[in-house]
Amino acid sequence: MSNMMRDSQIMAQTKDENLGYMSDMALELAQMAEDDGLATLAYLFRMAALEASTANGMRAEPGVYPRQMTSH
Repeated sequence: MSNMMRDSQIMAQTKDENLGYMSDMALELAQMAEDDGLATLAYLFRMAALEASTANGMRAEPGVYPRQMTSH
């Protein structure tokens, strides 16, 4: 395998790992915001998680999609 092909595979893997990490972090922040009664902030973090998982080409896990916003 050429160095160029190997380098592009490593870069793609790093990108996937970074997007996966971003998605996971956004979901954790969404849960924290929801626990504090910050529905709008939780919604925005869930949208960010969905965007990262979509960019990553992986299927979003159940529960990633923003829930219906409720007023508190």
